[in-house]
Amino acid sequence: MFIRRFEEKDAAQVSALVIRALRITNAKDYSAEEMEELARRMQPEDILQRASWTHMYVAGDGDRLIGCGAIGPYWGKTDESSLFTIFVDPDCQGKGIGRAIVEALEQDEYGLRARRIEIPASITALGFYEKMGYRKKPGCEEPDEEQLYRMEKFRGGQTSE
Repeated sequence: MFIRRFEEKDAAQVSALVIRALRITNAKDYSAEEMEELARRMQPEDILQRASWTHMYVAGDGDRLIGCGAIGPYWGKTDESSLFTIFVDPDCQGKGIGRAIVEALEQDEYGLRARRIEIPASITALGFYEKMGYRKKPGCEEPDEEQLYRMEKFRGGQTSE
């Protein structure tokens, strides 16, 4: 397995990977309608747009992409960042690929400069992010209107203010 920065030529494969994961993995926690609406917003052009303002990475095995993730500034701040679009092919889940992607994102320049990293976590991924050291933000114990948990992780043992 390898992890590298996203390239424009990856957009179609990343889109297909994300949509497949939504329809298979996330479908147990969300309605088919919700997943199809999200899939409509994860087309190759949408992936390219997201990659234009984040540092996106892909995980692969040979010629096949099996995971992806991105990190970017949190609302333009230089000391806070956010994780986005972290997905692993359903056939490859549970093999440490998601962990490797998150670790790569945290070592990216956006991760290293941040005292705090936030993730809008799906219901499906809540346990995964808790294992990675992320905690629900104070006052965000339940999913929000987008059915996402707002989670965060501080560097150096800091806690929420």
